[in-house]
Amino acid sequence: MSASTLSAATLSRRLTLQTLAAAGLGLSLPPSAIALPRKTLQFPRDFGSHPDLQTEWWYITGQLQAGGKRWGFQLTFFRSRVGVAQALQSPLAARQLIFAHVALSDVQARKLRHDQRMARAGLGLAGASETDTHVHINDWFLQRETATGQRPEQASHYRAQLAADGFALNLEFDSTQPLLLQGLNGLSHKGPQDDQTSYYYSQPQLKVSGSIVVDGKHLPVQTSEHNRAWLDHECSESIMDANAQGWDWIGMNLDDGSALTAFHLRRKTGGALWAGGSFRAPGQKAQIFGADMVHFEPLRHWVSPRTQTRYPVAWRVQTPAGHYEVHALFDDQELDSRASTGAIYWEGLSELRRLGSNGASQIVGSGYLEMTGYAATMKL
Repeated sequence: MSASTLSAATLSRRLTLQTLAAAGLGLSLPPSAIALPRKTLQFPRDFGSHPDLQTEWWYITGQLQAGGKRWGFQLTFFRSRVGVAQALQSPLAARQLIFAHVALSDVQARKLRHDQRMARAGLGLAGASETDTHVHINDWFLQRETATGQRPEQASHYRAQLAADGFALNLEFDSTQPLLLQGLNGLSHKGPQDDQTSYYYSQPQLKVSGSIVVDGKHLPVQTSEHNRAWLDHECSESIMDANAQGWDWIGMNLDDGSALTAFHLRRKTGGALWAGGSFRAPGQKAQIFGADMVHFEPLRHWVSPRTQTRYPVAWRVQTPAGHYEVHALFDDQELDSRASTGAIYWEGLSELRRLGSNGASQIVGSGYLEMTGYAATMKL
């Protein structure tokens, strides 16, 4: 998640924006529970926004080499539909809200920087195109175009620019693999109820180029085979299960070109409520994990000196595609968004290790770990 990370009730990612955002506007929102129908996702249309659904986000995480150092980064744009504002006639009505979050992790200095924005859609301030990925808040934007001579679902080029407080991302991302449809051809279950679903696809193994700016210093992205990113685009009408405390999620680019997703939803009383994920080797079909096929076991904890929240910053993750360990590259990647969304969570760059039959581990990739519900129960 993020300092403006209002993730969606769709569980694979973040807290629902609408309830928190609308609360800030003095609005009272009715609960929503609509089971999404199965459909064939159509591209480039489904790269764009779905304003009839409650919550949506475009999320890119990854790592790059710049200034002779390793950096992790995250950028997220959220769209939230405010249902009670739909009938309002005023052009100032907040029918759709756009949020954005950006974060940069300096692995060597063990320092996390982050910033956030929010605005109502329209009036030239913010918006999200319905025809393709083009979402913005003022001069912050993420935009997609189809690679020349390719089909949209096969090859994309993304541009992102976000100038924040003390740092900036000016990055480009090129697909090296086709889209990865999560769940059942893009319909992903995030809980035991029929309405707890989302339309969800990922774009793993994105090639990263461009530059970052840190304290006024321009740092071009240096050539490295490890300059890789992961994109998630998800939209939903559902809400998180009432018995859920929070969730843990990983999106990992493996060095051999494979892609691993895994998540579980934790019960308030302890134990797993729901789980899922996928694995795709290069050139192969994705293996989709059932709810009983993924298990998370914490290995090491870290306590935030600011919030006193205790996070598991190392995990053992068992999947049908293998057993792994996930280790934070540095512990303090906590994000406190109480000033905007009310959530405190942890999200940061981590390494992936595969466990052999003899118990030995080997580093096989890296990506992002996200953990919510440790400071307080997620309330939607």
